Amino acid sequence: MGAFEFQKFDPADKKLNYQSRNGETRVGDILSVQNLASARFILIGISENVGPQANLGKPGSEHAFHAFTKVFFNTQVHHHLAIHQIAYLGVIKQVKDPSNRPEACEFVQELDAFVFDVLKAYLLPTQIPIIIGGGHNNALPLIRWAAQKEQISVLNIDAHADLRTTDKRHSGNSFSFALQEGLVKQYGVFGLHEAFNNEFIRDFLNRENISFRFFEDYLKGSNEFHKDVLAFVEHQNAPIGLEIDMDAIAYMPSSAMSPSGWALDDIRSFILKLDPSKGQIAYLNLTEAAPINEREELMVGKALSYLVRDFCRTV
Repeated sequence: MGAFEFQKFDPADKKLNYQSRNGETRVGDILSVQNLASARFILIGISENVGPQANLGKPGSEHAFHAFTKVFFNTQVHHHLAIHQIAYLGVIKQVKDPSNRPEACEFVQELDAFVFDVLKAYLLPTQIPIIIGGGHNNALPLIRWAAQKEQISVLNIDAHADLRTTDKRHSGNSFSFALQEGLVKQYGVFGLHEAFNNEFIRDFLNRENISFRFFEDYLKGSNEFHKDVLAFVEHQNAPIGLEIDMDAIAYMPSSAMSPSGWALDDIRSFILKLDPSKGQIAYLNLTEAAPINEREELMVGKALSYLVRDFCRTV
């Protein structure tokens, strides 16, 4: 038996866990009678922590999707939310724990293939997967899936560039692998923290054709975050993978939580400002949230729910 399994949601034999209420229509009500084939946005959960473990990160990313569903399925349906274009496919779950770091790296490679196979088996090329939970290692199979016909560009809002060496797989080298494999036309990463990107990564950023900005540049006031990221989107002539690492948000429970970073509303505002007429977004990956208690679950669940609702309202 492998280390992962896919639990596909079937509304005919399993009910979503949410509270219905007279006089209200909640997201859970709509997703309970969904049409997967006609949906534009496909929600997929990933409950795993092997990627962060292999990268010496903290536990908890395996709990993010559950925290999200507890909130999102209970949120209200309004006309500006494209809820009838959303379907919930299911969740990829880690069912075996690695005994050490080398085995965790092996599990990440297994998960790469597993995530890619699920995407290829269930999604049409025109559908937009929204991935919730797990580590940033899952960016690589997402990019592989989105770039099957042509190179894509990737926009990453992150404190870390995730361009570590490719000697072993973990959550810190998805984009170095993707660039090495020739899958990415343009990589842009914004909000990097100077203290947590080593010299190898800084050399990589300057040597390759990468658009980047450090968070400290924004703190000095010499650059504007929204102007940078929207300009990156504007100048792409390829599909764009949108990556949001939750550790870029200050005090967000994550595998690399920090007291410094964006406010959640900064990220929400950027998503709401995306030009819906472009239709360039290939996928959304909300990754690295890592709640480990009830209070953190509520915070993570609400944050992820806001971001998904904003994205589905905008794109």
